[in-house]
Amino acid sequence: MSAGSSDPGRVVVLYGGDSAEREVSLKSGAAVLAALRRAGVDAIGYDPAEGGLAGLEALAPDRVFIALHGRGGEDGTLQGALELLGIAYTGSGVLASALGMDKQRTKLIWQARGLPTPDAVMLGPDADWVAVVERLGLPLIVKPVHEGSTLGISIVDSPASLEAAYHEAARFDARVMAECFVQGDEYTVSLLDDQVLPAIRVEVPGGFYDYDAKYLSSDTLYHLPCGLSREEEGELAGLCREAFDAVGGEGWGRVDVMRDGDGRFWLIEVNTSPGMTDHSLVPQAAAHAGIDFEALVLRILASAGCGRA
Repeated sequence: MSAGSSDPGRVVVLYGGDSAEREVSLKSGAAVLAALRRAGVDAIGYDPAEGGLAGLEALAPDRVFIALHGRGGEDGTLQGALELLGIAYTGSGVLASALGMDKQRTKLIWQARGLPTPDAVMLGPDADWVAVVERLGLPLIVKPVHEGSTLGISIVDSPASLEAAYHEAARFDARVMAECFVQGDEYTVSLLDDQVLPAIRVEVPGGFYDYDAKYLSSDTLYHLPCGLSREEEGELAGLCREAFDAVGGEGWGRVDVMRDGDGRFWLIEVNTSPGMTDHSLVPQAAAHAGIDFEALVLRILASAGCGRA
């Protein structure tokens, strides 16, 4: 084992779970587990959907590497349980995890800090669809507040399709929001401890970075370097650092951003337990910065702690 840290003891990689992002999590966890074992770490994998917290506690881990995505793993509930058990874990603490999973409350914090993020309104079954369109304009985007991997998200380009988009999103979450759709380039910025990794510009031939484009398609393009000038990339890095810190993010994470036709950046969401699959963005950014996958995993593990805010 390298990465400049002492022996981490027994490490349990948590993956799978029972969220809508289970399949992606299984792939992330398998990749992380293999890397840890290659590095000589005493690591085992565990799916909490099979034995719950009791099964995890029975494994007596010294540290937990969280490779769970979505609710039950990324939303602060697992982090709170690990705090009570006194087990060190990777990534952000209870509060930041809960906030990061809640797109609306993340947005409210960014707005309170004066950070640029698109206007949005909450939707319900009795929403005034016309008023929503009048406020946000078209196109707009409808999304579940507590889901990741673009599950349940729709782009709405006519008032008539807004209600149907709401009901699609409501299949995944009781809380749904509509947001101004920023037309332009999509960027993602990964953070690793105090380091901001190189930005990636994501290009999707179909125009929408949905679940298939993220995890299944071989047509999605990831531009590294991203094509911004040094000054623009520095501006983007500073914005993402501030956005991540605003929700209390720790250890590692990712911030997704859109850039409009006038060159202005708009914060979209923060991810406190990003994907680690072969299509995932954090490993790509790390590799461009000279950090291979094994070194990346070890650095994340080395930052594991307990008793976070």
